[in-house]
Amino acid sequence: MIRKSQGFALIDLLFVCGIIGLLCSIALPRLLLARQAAGAASAIGSMRAINSAELTYALTCGNGFYAPKLTTLGIPPLGSNDPFITPGLSVQDQVNRSGYVIQIGANPFAAAPLACNGLAAGEAGQGYKAGADPNEPTNSRFFATNAGGIIYEDTASMFGAIPEFGDPPSGHVLR
Repeated sequence: MIRKSQGFALIDLLFVCGIIGLLCSIALPRLLLARQAAGAASAIGSMRAINSAELTYALTCGNGFYAPKLTTLGIPPLGSNDPFITPGLSVQDQVNRSGYVIQIGANPFAAAPLACNGLAAGEAGQGYKAGADPNEPTNSRFFATNAGGIIYEDTASMFGAIPEFGDPPSGHVLR
């Protein structure tokens, strides 16, 4: 009686697992870089959406003044069902999205009038600033924008230092 060998030997299984492990070790860093690039693209898109929403708010609802918070941009004006910014960005004043913390701020201006979406008089700002800071310590792409409508990039957070108008003390214009 001749015995037939069927299936894999233990050495075959170890060899296949070793090749899969080698391929994973090569692909994983690239996968993480691709994920960071996708998160950065999402953060840039969020900065553009904030610029557009703030400009629309100032021209239509804020009487030339800007919203101080993301949640303010999420409140539609009276007589409309559409807010100035998407619900995903207006759920809180500080939003975690695609690996970035997105926030805006505006210094209240005492002479600012009542806005059409319920923002009290004196709470809107003459300018605004917005920032997108990564959650992951290995990601070194930080973004910020202000009432000038230009998006800036740096290797450190700019949200605290960027003025409501004009260029930040560090970083460069994102093209």
